[in-house]
Amino acid sequence: MSPADQQTSVESLLALDDEALVEAVQRQTFRFFWEGSHPQSGLAPDRRRIRAADGREPFDDLVAIGGSGFGVMAIIVAVERHWISREAAVQRLNAMLDVLVRATCYHGAYPHFMNGATGATIPFSRKDDGGDLVETALLLQGLLCARQYFTQDIPAEASIRNRINWIWDDMEWTWYQQDGRKLLYWHWSPNNGWGMDHEIHGWNECLIAYVLAAGSNRYPIDPVVYHRGYASGRDFVNGKTYHGIQLPLGQPYGGPLFFAHYSFCGLDPHGLRDRYADYWDLCSRHVRINREHCVINPGQFKGYGADCWGLTASDDPDGYSAHAPDNDNGTISPTAALSSLPYAPAEVVQSLRGFLSKHGDKVWQRYGFVDAFNEGRDWFADTFLAIDQGPIVVMMENHRTGLLWKLFMSVPEVQTGLRRLGFSSPHLGS
Repeated sequence: MSPADQQTSVESLLALDDEALVEAVQRQTFRFFWEGSHPQSGLAPDRRRIRAADGREPFDDLVAIGGSGFGVMAIIVAVERHWISREAAVQRLNAMLDVLVRATCYHGAYPHFMNGATGATIPFSRKDDGGDLVETALLLQGLLCARQYFTQDIPAEASIRNRINWIWDDMEWTWYQQDGRKLLYWHWSPNNGWGMDHEIHGWNECLIAYVLAAGSNRYPIDPVVYHRGYASGRDFVNGKTYHGIQLPLGQPYGGPLFFAHYSFCGLDPHGLRDRYADYWDLCSRHVRINREHCVINPGQFKGYGADCWGLTASDDPDGYSAHAPDNDNGTISPTAALSSLPYAPAEVVQSLRGFLSKHGDKVWQRYGFVDAFNEGRDWFADTFLAIDQGPIVVMMENHRTGLLWKLFMSVPEVQTGLRRLGFSSPHLGS
């Protein structure tokens, strides 16, 4: 991929068949992680602005740990689809690991944000200035996929595998039980200890953290931590019906759609079951509820419909919010629908074409779709966020080829974690 490549026009996109259109969206969105990454380390920025694409916005050093995990997965897609060379990808990943292996960590966990040049922590908030377990899990999801993919017997790829193993084995999952309690905690800081007091209960995006914690070689959690911790939150069991669709687990109406994306960039939901749910069925129902809400449009927001839907956490006219059917201010986030391609292919392609035909260059830019828009308030984001762009590339690829699902589900430690927690999956065999 050459930096000189120009943005694919909206007219050209709409002329493509569905398969070619999806690839074009993937490829342009990947630019965020390739051209828009930190100039030294290649780690993913938390966000970029439209004007950054033409070089008019200076790059600061803040990078996002979870977003960088999605970026690693996007790089694997780019190699497989020949958008970049394998050699260029290996060089980029080793540059990322150069910083990650020397970065400040907190009993193995990385902070939410850090300096992409030095690895020093950049506080997320006054007390959130230490380890972030969930962001670290999202990073490890990507790194473990890279460990499975870059298997050639050459020094540069061996360096990737070896250093990912060091990072993985150093993660002290049991520390984040806060003195042996039967659940995981999101944050710990040497300055503020457990002051954030953020217990990780489900149903939400954090399943990936519990699976990895259960599969750790050195610091595995006991399965009871999953069953009494994650599976015991007040928003875990649901069972109610929304818009005629019953929801087994989760918040009212399912919550923001990233719950169906983040953990499932790596975890293949097809046939994934435990005592609580069938996770393909759960995520599919969540997507259907979210879409049906936008079609019915009880808030009478401008633009909503079968070709314009998708509520999730994103920027909005008033800042940032976790948009959902019960927290709806008229803001549509393209990543919500586009990252749902595996669960509702025809409906997602309909919305993809709707975004382009209705809004054109207001939503389609150098790094793919802008983060969000609110037609009723004539507001279109000038931002792209790593945690929103990444799942678009990855989940679209999972729908097309299952690439990241196959890699992640083949990780021995992931299989161990799933088995220990009582999951079944076609990837686990009999």
